[in-house]
Amino acid sequence: MTVKKYKGAAGGWGSLVSTGKHLLHSENVAKNVLNLLKTNQDHGFDCPGCAWGEEGKKDRFKFCENGAKAVNWEATSRRLTPVFFDQYSVSTLRTQTDYFLEDQGRLSVPLMYDAETDKYTEITWEGAFELIAKHLNGLESPDQAEFYTSGRASNEAAFLYQLFVRKFGTNNFPDCSNMCHEASGIGLKQAIGIGKGTVTLNDFEHADAIFVFGQNPGTNHPRMLHTLNHAAHRGANIVTFNTLKERGLERFANPQSPVDMMFGSSTKLTSLYFTPNLGGDMAAVRGMVKVLLKRHEQAVENGDRVFNLKFIEKHTSGLEEYLAEVKATPWSLITEQSGLSKDQIKSAATVFQEAKRVIITWAMGITQHKHSVATVNELANLQLLFGHIGKKGAGLCPVRGHSNVQGDRTMGIDEKPPQTLLDNIENVFDFKPPQDHGHNAVQAVEAMLRGDSKVFIGLGGNFAAAMPDTEVTRQAMSRCNLTVNIATKLNRTHLYPGKNALILPCLGRTDIDLQQGKPQKITVEDSFSMVHASQGVVKSDIRKMRSEPAIIAGIAHATLGNEPVDWLALVDDYDRIRDLISQTIPGFTDMNKRLANPGGFYLGNSAAEYKWNTSDQKAQFHRAPLPEAIVPASQRALSKNPVFVLQTLRSHDQYNTTIYGFSDRYRGLSGDRHIVLLNEKDISAIGLTSGDKVDIEALWGDEVVRKVTNFTVLAYDIPMGNAAAYYPETNPLVALANHGDYTFTPNSKSIAIVITPAHDPVPERIV
Repeated sequence: MTVKKYKGAAGGWGSLVSTGKHLLHSENVAKNVLNLLKTNQDHGFDCPGCAWGEEGKKDRFKFCENGAKAVNWEATSRRLTPVFFDQYSVSTLRTQTDYFLEDQGRLSVPLMYDAETDKYTEITWEGAFELIAKHLNGLESPDQAEFYTSGRASNEAAFLYQLFVRKFGTNNFPDCSNMCHEASGIGLKQAIGIGKGTVTLNDFEHADAIFVFGQNPGTNHPRMLHTLNHAAHRGANIVTFNTLKERGLERFANPQSPVDMMFGSSTKLTSLYFTPNLGGDMAAVRGMVKVLLKRHEQAVENGDRVFNLKFIEKHTSGLEEYLAEVKATPWSLITEQSGLSKDQIKSAATVFQEAKRVIITWAMGITQHKHSVATVNELANLQLLFGHIGKKGAGLCPVRGHSNVQGDRTMGIDEKPPQTLLDNIENVFDFKPPQDHGHNAVQAVEAMLRGDSKVFIGLGGNFAAAMPDTEVTRQAMSRCNLTVNIATKLNRTHLYPGKNALILPCLGRTDIDLQQGKPQKITVEDSFSMVHASQGVVKSDIRKMRSEPAIIAGIAHATLGNEPVDWLALVDDYDRIRDLISQTIPGFTDMNKRLANPGGFYLGNSAAEYKWNTSDQKAQFHRAPLPEAIVPASQRALSKNPVFVLQTLRSHDQYNTTIYGFSDRYRGLSGDRHIVLLNEKDISAIGLTSGDKVDIEALWGDEVVRKVTNFTVLAYDIPMGNAAAYYPETNPLVALANHGDYTFTPNSKSIAIVITPAHDPVPERIV
């Protein structure tokens, strides 16, 4: 483990060196250089990483450092063959790191688990499809199956998947949205009638101020730094609320700028940087509104105003009730919960007030708390007070993680589908889809644990690693009669098979997808509701891999025959799938034709057009008291030791559960992932020294002991009482029942923990 403070700017030469290192590690250098030059380009493929949008500029390259890692990681020349699985039992593979599992290369043949030998063996595609159909058709009810979806699935794959599953007879669609941005969708629907952001990428070129809450773009969506860089250069104020000081929000050196690269110059991105307590963002925004309300009332006395009363009167409801709640919120609670002083909050409010156009953007630092929906409502309330929706340079912008997580939901991957979608399916395909709500991710695990759900099919992702309560989730998977995982690489989920299990190797974004000898393209939707095409461009050794649409069609055909469509004929030409999408999904009329436009097409946003799809056809202010405490007194009472609030987070060499390496460069950490960051004063107060080995135990209140051991505690610039550690290593600390109000999203950013000296410290951890 090494700790060395990073003094440079985000981006710059550090990013280029890191990109080169991962390019070499792929052992496919020449092809991956071509891949990178086609990443996010017209007639190229969409980055398999984040969902940030594409600027209209024709830059020579449109990938970031972490996008390059994703491309190189996927497009490796290494292949996993049956020989590998002859050498390693599943039990042996469980002892390996997540990095080791995925670093072995691409899955190349369909595999079936043999419980007697505890090994995976090769199976034919036809045999795999027959086994799946046998289990599905043998269920007492379609609701005994769970159909998981990762956000990297294409629109075409997601549409076929939801159509197959609904014809099969269930709405059990646990998906990655359940674990991350569910609060954004619910909160925005309540406030403005649509669960998507209201801005386009172009709006960032016109904003006077950009307020960034709970996100680390330098690691999680680095292309956002280019957008913020442009905004900062033209004088926009960027105000950041983030518990950790992240280098990517402080300074940025643009790798595409000759000046930045030649002279080592960089841009200061954030005008004001606040580090609130975990879960304290709602209190900070409530404080801003409290300041602005007082200023508004003083202005009204003088015949002026601060709020946009014309917009409020014409387009909103619920103002009086909300403002009454604001007035009733004491400053003592605001400052205690936010961890910010009244003067700090006033300074943020001043920047907001003086800007004519404001964008508020956020990510999982906002959405993984118990009160996340209320926090999203609070962000919307602030924008509504000033009419910062529906005009150029202003709006609400939840930044999604996966490259097509928003598109999957648009295509119908939703355990609570809108009635419009169900009606459209019935009209187009002449069958009545199930009307009852299905299972989300938490409910799916609970159903598998009870034995109610007996089949799990995962379209991508790493479900067992991504979910909370790690041991409980693994037990749930193992109790299934059949688990099926469609994947590009071996991961942790595959090592907890059901009584029968299959791993089905699929193509990635970089691979050329040939159907009937014709190259196919797929589509994705970014965070700004832009739909664009993606097509692999470099021929690779695909062995027996199949595309996701082809795999889904094979499962559907084996299970349902040619009902309600000829599944196999659809995947002969993906244009046929898109024709059905055009008929079924609002906003996709003439989809194939519109994809020919450079950059694709915009789906539009009803709220941005002042069409409020709410109960009273107006944008709604929502009132909610601040939480009494981020960690309730009942939880704190479970231990006599000091209680900290822990957030899980990614390292810089990571994307979701995929670990590219062991360097968290911008935080100055490398060599080990089993670390916990604490304020230096907190470390001293509990009788420890930075570098000591510790055990971390979660406080939840049930009979389960949730503990991770032999972590290294490190002093870091983080507010007192708060802690941070990597995901998924600390997922075992999150109780399955510890989720957000209305969302079932794990509270991975507000885990009550105690830290004690390691009971059985180990001198060295094997990496």
